[in-house]
Amino acid sequence: MDSKHTTFDGHKVHYWEGGAGFPILMLHGVGPGTSIVGNFGPVLEPLAKRYHVFAMDLIGFGGSDRNKTEPFFNVDLWVRQALALLDTMPAGPVGVIGHSMGGAIALKIAARSERVTKVMTSCGVGTPYPITEALNRFWSVPKDREDLRKTMGRMVYSAAALTDDMIDDRWKGLTQPGYPEYFAELFAEPRQRFIDAAVLGDDEIARIKAQVVMVHGRDDQPCPPDLTSMVLAKKLPQADVHLLGRCGHNLPRERTAAFLQDANTLFDGA
Repeated sequence: MDSKHTTFDGHKVHYWEGGAGFPILMLHGVGPGTSIVGNFGPVLEPLAKRYHVFAMDLIGFGGSDRNKTEPFFNVDLWVRQALALLDTMPAGPVGVIGHSMGGAIALKIAARSERVTKVMTSCGVGTPYPITEALNRFWSVPKDREDLRKTMGRMVYSAAALTDDMIDDRWKGLTQPGYPEYFAELFAEPRQRFIDAAVLGDDEIARIKAQVVMVHGRDDQPCPPDLTSMVLAKKLPQADVHLLGRCGHNLPRERTAAFLQDANTLFDGA
């Protein structure tokens, strides 16, 4: 895949592009040192062998610029950023894959663009629920590398899924000059408001015509499926929900083969 840049609203935006075929936009979640590679690393190349993949770092994360104006946590900005990249993709129907907060953004995009015909969410959010202790901790600035490891341990079902490379990649992102201070402002308390900002209203849900598949780790601690995907599915009659056992929040890395199987089933023949 090729590393590329574009601009949006005065920000430099980084994304990866590769492959051919049905175009898919990929959106990551939000957390300490996260990026599109941080969330989707093991699945990017396999997807690019079958589809035309556009995998973007949201503003404030990865290789994209930090948000230049407050509020730094800005769901509307990220939705508009994603729609802007969508406009540069090949004409015709497109698919969207979103992880965690990216799942809510993917559904909001589908509510705004009839071009989006297929959506896959991975441990997605988008419902009002009381912030969990695991998520509140995850959105706090880690004191050091070991503190980050403990926090990330709540993201996975098995500690074996948490590799040194994953910790090193996240820690590298967190220790960029000025980033700890930016991150503290980005996720300043009270953090319940960030979950509330991602909620899909009934009017948005009613406008979603795309086929939807929600894949969720049954053991997800920060974004439990019974408070998120299962609730949304009741309002989306066209949505299928796949709960994966022995899987936490870091689904694309913990259950890579299952993730790819669901993606291929959804997007093949699109």
